[in-house]
Amino acid sequence: MWIPRPLYEVIPYVYIAAGVALPVAAFFTEGGPRSLLLAGGALGLIAGLVLLMRRRDYRASQTEYDSHSLDN
Repeated sequence: MWIPRPLYEVIPYVYIAAGVALPVAAFFTEGGPRSLLLAGGALGLIAGLVLLMRRRDYRASQTEYDSHSLDN
């Protein structure tokens, strides 16, 4: 499945924003599923940070790779 590049680039930040918003919502919630909100927030933060780091590492390794060396 192909998605537009601007949307693709925003996905980790959406996960991180949700990861911050869910614990804030848990703080203001009276009763209810606070632990689920906290767990969802932790998962959102972790998922967003993992995506950012994996993309950074992949892009760094691609810039170091010399595709012209395969032609020799």
